[in-house]
Amino acid sequence: MATSSVGLPSPSSPATLRPQSSSQSVENAVQTTETKKSSQLDYSTGTLRSQQNAQILQASMDVSIRSGDSSLALLYRTAIDRINEYLEPELGPNAIGAANMPDSTPEGTAGRILSLSTAFYDAYAAQPRNKEKDVDTLARDFVALIRKGFEQGFSEAREILSGLGVLGEESPIEQGINKTYALVMQGFDDFLASKLGTSTKADTPAPSEANAT
Repeated sequence: MATSSVGLPSPSSPATLRPQSSSQSVENAVQTTETKKSSQLDYSTGTLRSQQNAQILQASMDVSIRSGDSSLALLYRTAIDRINEYLEPELGPNAIGAANMPDSTPEGTAGRILSLSTAFYDAYAAQPRNKEKDVDTLARDFVALIRKGFEQGFSEAREILSGLGVLGEESPIEQGINKTYALVMQGFDDFLASKLGTSTKADTPAPSEANAT
């Protein structure tokens, strides 16, 4: 009697290919895992490098500010940025622009802040919403606007410097920024007086009083 071959796999049946398919699957899985690990390593390395670069830049800035080289530059930048923000509703964004830093002295820094900010008086006066104002109101409103911007910028710069531990009663850095503050505020008063046609000075708070508000 002939023996039936039903149920026996033929040489070309899928069963004989399974070991090869499994081997390929394992190999593909290993390659995928290695690719993922490589991508994660590249990402981690890039992230670590970015963090290290940021730390280096921060450390460099800290050293520079601690030595007194950049404290006035910091004050100048924060002051201009905030004055720009206060002028934006009237004159559009970044009215003053990225002006170059003057020499790093209180006189130079204050003079630059004053000349750049007060130069926009005529543009401010020409705005439709301001044309109906009388001269005194116009001048007072304009000076109040740029004064607020400067005071906010000064407070931010002072907070950063305080966090670095470089301020104090005997600190030349604190003396420098306070002198700059006084010169700018006096300059605003003088500018206002010239527009009002009087020598009467507006009340100007000391730096410590401005920070307390």
